[in-house]
Amino acid sequence: MTNRQNPDTIGSARDSPPVRIVEAVAVVDTANLNARELMEQAVQVMRRSVAEPRADGKSNPLVGAVLWESDGDVETAYRGEFRDGDHAEYTLLERKKQTAKLDNAVLFVTLEPCAPGARQYPKLSCAERIVLARIKEVWVGIEDPDPTVDRRGIRYLQENGVAVHMFDLDLQREIREANKPFLAQALARAEPEEEGAPAETPSLSNLERAIASVDLRDFSSEALDQYRKAANIDDPPGSAAFRRRLLHLGLLEESADGRAVPTGFGLLLFGREPRPALPQAGLLGTIQLEDGREEVRDFDGPQVFAPEQAMQWLRDRLPNPIDRSDARRLEVNKKLWEMVREAVVNALIHRDYSIKGAKCQLTATKHTINVMSPGEPVEPITLEQMRALNAPMLSRNPVLHYVFSRMELAEERGLGLKSLRDGAESAGLPRPRYKWVPPYLSLTIYRNAAALASELAGSTASERLTGDRKTVWEVASTRDEITTRELIERTGYDERKIQRILAGLRDDGLLQRTGNGRATRYEVCQTESRSRPRSD
Repeated sequence: MTNRQNPDTIGSARDSPPVRIVEAVAVVDTANLNARELMEQAVQVMRRSVAEPRADGKSNPLVGAVLWESDGDVETAYRGEFRDGDHAEYTLLERKKQTAKLDNAVLFVTLEPCAPGARQYPKLSCAERIVLARIKEVWVGIEDPDPTVDRRGIRYLQENGVAVHMFDLDLQREIREANKPFLAQALARAEPEEEGAPAETPSLSNLERAIASVDLRDFSSEALDQYRKAANIDDPPGSAAFRRRLLHLGLLEESADGRAVPTGFGLLLFGREPRPALPQAGLLGTIQLEDGREEVRDFDGPQVFAPEQAMQWLRDRLPNPIDRSDARRLEVNKKLWEMVREAVVNALIHRDYSIKGAKCQLTATKHTINVMSPGEPVEPITLEQMRALNAPMLSRNPVLHYVFSRMELAEERGLGLKSLRDGAESAGLPRPRYKWVPPYLSLTIYRNAAALASELAGSTASERLTGDRKTVWEVASTRDEITTRELIERTGYDERKIQRILAGLRDDGLLQRTGNGRATRYEVCQTESRSRPRSD
C-alpha cells in the first residue's frame, strides 16, 4: 500500500537530537515529516500482523513498519503479510522496496529490529538489512523483550551511523498491551533450561564479560536464594540447571576450561563484595543532619539488597516531616518511600557503569532526598524527556532491569517515571525534578511543598516570601503551569487578591505569564540549583 501524508497535518514532531554518529552520513531532509502521525500509522499496521501456525504454542509478535520518503510517499508492511513468519522489515525492504534508493527515507517500526546473530545463518538480521539499505533514521516502538538481546539491534544501528529515536510513551504502552502474550513468553524464554550457548549479539557493556579474578565462591548464596524464591525458580542455586539460567542471562560465562565465571553484571547483582573488582559498584548514602553533621553509610554488597537496605536506613534515621492527620500522614509517607525506592532502583539499573570513578549516591536532607546516577540518559532519550517525566521506555542495562523486575524490585519495563509522577501527585507533593550535574543525572524528591518553593525562589527571594505570597508561591511552584482559577480553588483567596500576588511574583522574576484570556497560564521561571556529589 502506497499513500501520501495529508499536507494539512504535516509538521515536525521530533525533539530528540541525533545519536552519536560513527562516520559522516547524509542528513535526511525531514521538514515535511510528521513523526507522531507515522508512529500512529505503524501501530495501526501492526494490528494486521498474521500469526503463523505453530505446534509449540509460542506467540508471535505483532509488528508494523512504515517507510517515509522525502517526496511524501509512505509504504507499510506487517509481520506475515506475504509469508508466515516474515519480519515486517524484510517484507518492506526486500519485497516492496528492493530496488528503491532509500538514502533519504525514515523507517518507523513498532518492535526493535533484530540484531546480528539473532537469526540463523545465512539469514540477515533486520538491523543489518536497514544499514545495507542506507536508511539513516529509524524510530523504534519498544525494545526487544528478551533481556539477553534487548537494545542490541538499536546499538548496531547507532554504531553504523543511524539516528535512532523511540516512539512516544503512550504508543509504547499500546504496543505492549497488544503484544502481552508474546512479551510474557519472551521473558520466560530468557532463562532456558536446555543446553546451548547464548546467541552472539552486539555487546552493550564491558560488564557482560567474565572477570578473571573472581569465581562462583564470590557470589552471595543468600542473594542467589532470594532471587530464586522471588522469581519462582525451582532449581536450587548450586544446581547445573540454575547455573545454566545464569549463563543464558549473561551473569556467568563459561571459561576455556569449562568453569562458570561471574561476569561484571553477575558480580554486581549477586557478589558478596563487588567493589574490589568493580570500584564503581555500590550506593553511597548520606544524611545531612540539622545540626550540620553528616551520617554516612555505604551499601556495597549484592546490589539486589541495596534498595531495601537503603530504605530501611532512611526510615530509621529520618524524622517524619509531614504535619497532617495520622491517616493522611501514613499515606503520604508510603508514597514518599515508594518514590525514593523507585529512584534508587532506577539509579542502580540505568547508570553508566563505564564511568569508573563515580558511584550512585543517595543524599537526604530535612526537605529533600536526592539520588544521583552516573551518566547521561541512554541514547536516544533526552534530558528534556527525563525532566518532563515522560521519557520513552528504554533500559541501558537490560539484564540488570530483568533481574530487578523478576525480584519485584523494579517496574516490568521502562524507567519508573510514571510511578514518580503519579506518586507525587497522589501524595500532594511536588513533582520530582531531574537535572544534569556532570557526570551525574540527579533526581530530587521533595518531602514537602515548601522545599521546592524555597529551592526555586532562591535564598534571597525566599526570605521575602511570607504570609499569603508564600502560600500562593508554594502552590504555584509545584505545578508545571497553573491558572488563576486553580489558585483560587487551592488557596481560598478571591480573584483580586490572587491577581495582586501574581503581579508581585512576576515582578520578582519568580513567575511568568503565558497565553491570553482564558488560555492564560502562569509558569515558574526556573533556575538550576546544583546538588554536590559526595567524594569517596
